[in-house]
Amino acid sequence: MPATPPPRSRRRPPRPPVRPVRRRRPRWAMRAATTLSVVVLASAGIGHSVVTSLDADIARVDPFKDMKNRPRAGHGMNVLLVGTDGRDKIDDTERRRFRLGGAPCNCTDTIMIVHISEDRERASVVSLPRDSYAETPPHTDQVTGKEHRGHPIKLNAAYAEGGPQLTVRTVESMTHVKIDHYLEVDFASFMKTVDVVGGVQICTAQPLKDTYTGLDLAPGTHTLRGGAALQYVRSRHADASSDLGRMKRQQRFLASLVAQATSSGILLNPLKFRDVTRAVLGSVRADRGFGTDELLDLGRAMRTFSPSSSEFTTVPIGTMGFTVKGIGSTLKWDPEKSERLFRALRDDKPLATAPKARTAPAPRVAVAPQQINVQVENGTSEKGLGHRVDTALAATGFRTTRRPVDAADRTVRRTVVAYDPRWDRSARSLAAALPGAELKAVPGLGPTLKVIAGTEFHEVRPVRGPEPVGKESEVVRGNEVGCP
Repeated sequence: MPATPPPRSRRRPPRPPVRPVRRRRPRWAMRAATTLSVVVLASAGIGHSVVTSLDADIARVDPFKDMKNRPRAGHGMNVLLVGTDGRDKIDDTERRRFRLGGAPCNCTDTIMIVHISEDRERASVVSLPRDSYAETPPHTDQVTGKEHRGHPIKLNAAYAEGGPQLTVRTVESMTHVKIDHYLEVDFASFMKTVDVVGGVQICTAQPLKDTYTGLDLAPGTHTLRGGAALQYVRSRHADASSDLGRMKRQQRFLASLVAQATSSGILLNPLKFRDVTRAVLGSVRADRGFGTDELLDLGRAMRTFSPSSSEFTTVPIGTMGFTVKGIGSTLKWDPEKSERLFRALRDDKPLATAPKARTAPAPRVAVAPQQINVQVENGTSEKGLGHRVDTALAATGFRTTRRPVDAADRTVRRTVVAYDPRWDRSARSLAAALPGAELKAVPGLGPTLKVIAGTEFHEVRPVRGPEPVGKESEVVRGNEVGCP
């Protein structure tokens, strides 16, 4: 018998080693991750990579060098915002157009403390008048190198004597508020920033004209670009309120700028935010600690802001025209009221006690109603019209005779304000309270103006006098100083 072949081995030959297979993520997961990243960046307002490169654009200054015995740190972030001249960076054509003639000065036009609350939901801006009476700490004059003991100055002179460091030290000494960051903005960066955001809307109820800056605005709403905006915030001679009025206009402008930045999508567009930031940082000086992280922090904070999230005020003044030998006329702060104000900053508390309802304020006129004498006449056959007009004008503050009479002509349609040309400002102020009224000059009429009510009379509109140059410090929110 043939031999039986041996059984085959059941053992299979060894397989070559298999490389581990990496599981591929589903495409939907990749898309979701990408989408999430975009959403995170958008919700942050800006991307870190977009602004990281901007650090190099910031000119650095060290305002905190060797500073000792500083105030205790509070809550939130305090930025000292200083506006300087910098007209040497503007070309000759624009300097002539916007009345920036003369040599640039080593001085500060604007000094503000900007407080960002710890929860990043509120911004408080306190204007410090440049003519404030101040006393410097001991320091070295940066021009002469001479050692100085503490001495009286106007607040804006601290920059000329000791630069940013003496400015910070003087402000901290006066307010007991620790300054966390220092930002110095000049004319050029201001104009660029306003242009990049597309202009800022400003409202005025009365004409604003200043031959020094070239400001010339008719009553109404205006969108100001860079140069015109600079004229607006620099103007000190548009009314009788001088530097205090200028600070109020600066506050209005900041409120409108915040509204423009938060409502136009700038903070949600990384590239647009970069352009705005580059416009600012190209001509700004800041402390070494103000960089990318702080820009991101401010961007995220402003993203949640609305005009009502910001509040503005000026440090309360105790004595106007406080004369100091060798310095001149200064503004002396009210010690108790200013201490309450700065304590609120240190404690991270709102400056205003309660939100106010958003109502359109009565327009301002050149002459206060309380200074205008008025005789009312009824120029119609309607019984009691003269008494009704007299009562309404008196309720608005005008000094009526309270004895209305019938006019010689009882067929008047359009209400007439008759006035002596010597009292033309009073006449225009009175006419502002009588919509549709006609102005009629009557030489020799005297100081008492005459209102002849016509059949087209509808109402007396409340008006108020010029902004007071007073001692009180009013806190207003951004939605109360912007355009209605």
